[in-house]
Amino acid sequence: MSQHAPLTIRNGRILHADGTIAEGTLRAEGGFITEMGPDVTAREGDTVHDARGRLVTPGLVDLGVFAIDKPAFHFGGITRAALMPDQRAPLDDVGLIRQATRAGKPDFWVHPIAAATRGLMGSEMAEMGLMQAAGAKAVGTGRQWIADSGVMLRVLAYANGLGLTLITHAEDGGLTARAVATSGETATRLGLPHAPACAEAMAIARDLMLVRETGAAIHFRLVTTRAGFDLIRAAKAEGLRVTCGITPAYLFLNDQAATDFRTFARLSPPLRHEADRLASIAAVADGTVDIITSGHDPRGPEDKRLPFADAAPGMAGAETLLALSLNLVREGHVSINRLMTLLCANPAKILGVDAGSFAPGSAADLILIDPDAPWIVDSSRMAASAGNTPFDKVPVQGRARRVMKGGAFL
Repeated sequence: MSQHAPLTIRNGRILHADGTIAEGTLRAEGGFITEMGPDVTAREGDTVHDARGRLVTPGLVDLGVFAIDKPAFHFGGITRAALMPDQRAPLDDVGLIRQATRAGKPDFWVHPIAAATRGLMGSEMAEMGLMQAAGAKAVGTGRQWIADSGVMLRVLAYANGLGLTLITHAEDGGLTARAVATSGETATRLGLPHAPACAEAMAIARDLMLVRETGAAIHFRLVTTRAGFDLIRAAKAEGLRVTCGITPAYLFLNDQAATDFRTFARLSPPLRHEADRLASIAAVADGTVDIITSGHDPRGPEDKRLPFADAAPGMAGAETLLALSLNLVREGHVSINRLMTLLCANPAKILGVDAGSFAPGSAADLILIDPDAPWIVDSSRMAASAGNTPFDKVPVQGRARRVMKGGAFL
């Protein structure tokens, strides 16, 4: 329970579950939301905060980051993050899971994703049950696709028995082993090792067949191609327990961003063709995509100032997640309520944590947003431990002005 005094936030524009935005007051006590609405008033002993007309929403829940980078998360309005198992020591051990859960304290929530296999090697299953007891909220294959279908079947069956969602990487490794770009004009012109975009759909198709066999819940961390989205749509219509995510990079950039060998645009999976980018936006708009994540993976010059084929994949995405995602609202693809479901409620649901909404009893993790605040992304001035963003010098709008965790402003 929170040791902070009860808090009342007044004069805020509160985003309600039905999508309406209305001026009102929100009250939190003991680290949880207790009341919200136009008639709520502060009680004796409450700390009172004036929101000054800012938009009040749940804090962002970032599903699948590769590093705990609290300054970047605070800047971006992220109050919880699910940590990918791809760490210097893969998260395949109880002690490492316990250590990861403490990494954000006291001012940030970290939910580790346990490695599905030992060392993320795709061969021997890790002790999922013990890691779940130690605090793991999901199990994952990391950056890799499990090529052995027998191993993948056992992982899905075991995760299902534990009530855990499997978070998987969707690329057939037999096609993408040495590739750094999507096959096509850009990759050919630059002379880059490349793989066809169908590697994603092939991986998804195999995994969906195993989901039918096991009844397990699976989350494809990044789906980026039209063929991949078609498979996800069909699986959902069939009633399979499948969800998928995407990052803003695949919504607002295509493979041409790698022109001039810009290693900040070296991602995994690689950026796709324009037709797939448009298909990604359509998938967000029609509900096929369940989650928008930052994919936060800060990489310094030792990883990025290299030939494109040798550079490490990844981008610093935490600080730009909210601002870039708000473009989807401005362009009419989704409502603000739908956007916050993608950024907050859905990832919290997959992780099984009581957050991401303003329902009474939910964790008092929230942000005050100025949705129209203009700023320019600057890789040299980012709060992240490294500024490897492909959106360098891009003008954006939207800032989280205040961040609350557990009923207290940070």
